[in-house]
Amino acid sequence: MTDEHMEQIVGNLLRAGVVLAATVVAAGGIWYLAVAGSTPVAYQHFHAGPSRIRTIAQLPGPLLVIEIGLLLLIFTPVARVAFALAAFYLERDRVYIAVTLIVLLILLYSIGTSWL
Repeated sequence: MTDEHMEQIVGNLLRAGVVLAATVVAAGGIWYLAVAGSTPVAYQHFHAGPSRIRTIAQLPGPLLVIEIGLLLLIFTPVARVAFALAAFYLERDRVYIAVTLIVLLILLYSIGTSWL
């Protein structure tokens, strides 16, 4: 695999991830507006949203779809790093494997501990 080919695949991966995430968020937003778009907003009272990722299942349908779209957007760069790790492994480039693995572990750690 040449560097140019790898860059093209990574670019397509990032583009597809962003387009997919935007489509999911837009679909959830349209659904939300169709269901609750005409409901008046009470600005006098603050209603905190869910603060932990395990409460995602408790969200109403439209908000769940929007949340899934945002999670897709967050995981798009993670997928890019994972792909780069696989590509460097195929090229047997130990230095880049080590650096990319460290970056991937830091990303996963930061995402995994974000709700603690």
